[in-house]
Amino acid sequence: MGSPWGRRIAIVATCLVSLLVCCGLAWWQWDRFTSANGTFQNLGYVLQWPLFGLFPAFMFWRIRQLRQKAEADGTANERPAPVPVAEVPAPRPRPDVPKQEQDEDEELAAYNRYLRELNARDQQAAE
Repeated sequence: MGSPWGRRIAIVATCLVSLLVCCGLAWWQWDRFTSANGTFQNLGYVLQWPLFGLFPAFMFWRIRQLRQKAEADGTANERPAPVPVAEVPAPRPRPDVPKQEQDEDEELAAYNRYLRELNARDQQAAE
C-alpha cells in the first residue's frame, strides 16, 4: 500500500465499509422503532447512524482540502515553530531558614526539624 493508488483504494474501502455498517445499524434501529416497544430515541438513532457512516469520508475530504491549501500556500513541509516554555523563577532564599531546609517543601522541613529534636534528646539522654 505504498503507492498513492493503494492508499486511495484503502481510503475508499474504509469509507464504504463505514457507510455500509452504519446504514445497517440505522436499518436495525428503524426495525426497533417500528416494533411494538420502539421509542423516538430509536428514530433519533435512525437519523444519526448514516451521519456517523459519512464522517470518515468527510474527514478524508477535509484533510485533502487542507493539504491542497497548504501546498498552494507553499507551507506543506513547514513545521510550526516550537512554543517557548515559560521559566519558573528560582525561589528567593529566606534568611530565617537554614539553606538545607530551603530546598525542601514545608512538610518535609517540619518533619526533618522533628527528627533533629528527637536526635538531640537521644544525645542528651545518652550523656
